[in-house]
Amino acid sequence: MRIVLCYPHEPRHRQQIAQIAPDAEIVDAGQERIAEEIFHADIFCGHPKVPIDWDGVVAKGRLKWIQSSAAGMDHVLVPSVINSPIILTSASGVLADQVAEHAIALITGWLRGLPQFFRAQLRKDFRRLPTRDLTGATVGIVGFGGVGRRLAQLLYPFKTRILATDLFPVNRPPWVAELWPADRLGDLLAQSDIVVLALALNEDTKGMFCREVLRQFRREALLVNVARGGLIPHDDLVESLRKGWIAGAALDVTDPEPLPLDSPLWEMENVIITPHVGGQSARRADDITRMFCANLRRYLEGRPLINLLTEKRLGFPIRGIGIPIWGEDVFE
Repeated sequence: MRIVLCYPHEPRHRQQIAQIAPDAEIVDAGQERIAEEIFHADIFCGHPKVPIDWDGVVAKGRLKWIQSSAAGMDHVLVPSVINSPIILTSASGVLADQVAEHAIALITGWLRGLPQFFRAQLRKDFRRLPTRDLTGATVGIVGFGGVGRRLAQLLYPFKTRILATDLFPVNRPPWVAELWPADRLGDLLAQSDIVVLALALNEDTKGMFCREVLRQFRREALLVNVARGGLIPHDDLVESLRKGWIAGAALDVTDPEPLPLDSPLWEMENVIITPHVGGQSARRADDITRMFCANLRRYLEGRPLINLLTEKRLGFPIRGIGIPIWGEDVFE
């Protein structure tokens, strides 16, 4: 068995994996060699950020299982992989704490006017500017998976009213006022002061927040995206901000990435941009390896896999059908 890795890690993490599969060859491909090494993998754990010939990998027929080191699976959701027997499991929930914390930082930073105050500080301009409150606000979370659920839990102590939509609206926590099916998005937008995108990017959601949807936002609403930039067409977002359809945007992800230097978003005072760092953590490699080892043990023992994608095209594990979910059903 050949296990190929492509995520930042240390030798001690490979040793952890070797303890689970002592007879396996474990290869640290990195981004530099993954495009070639994945053709010789039986199991792959990681997140390639370079072009991969997925059609060729599928045609070779060796790869049996992909364990993503990211919650989003859009990097592998091509027709050949979707229609193949390759098993897909996500890292949903593994980085939920970090992404939810980052969403809180973006929300509170925007509401309290920190970008404006930072600019004023550089000018030595000691002047009060208007701010807004998170306490008592209505927050709509679109996509109620690992990140969405953790974010709702963190927001509840702020005395917020939390609304959420999801393709599979199951297991509503008591701190969420309403958990609606995805077709109730319009109701969520009509009531929300803050709208947070935490849904997967797939063929159904790409470009979902187009100009027609952005016009349904409340004019005083803040749009926060900690999911994938492709959910919002760039030009439509710029138009919505310029025309005042929304009050502002706080973005950890953009369309495209990196954001081009000539994008108007860089210069807008009602926009916060961070460079897709929501999942960063000092313990990220530890957490990813722990989850992979738990799943590898299950794989070798023939037990149900954590975060299994039963409908690959969706790009996320479905709750409520008996699939073990990391951080909710499993804490190995």
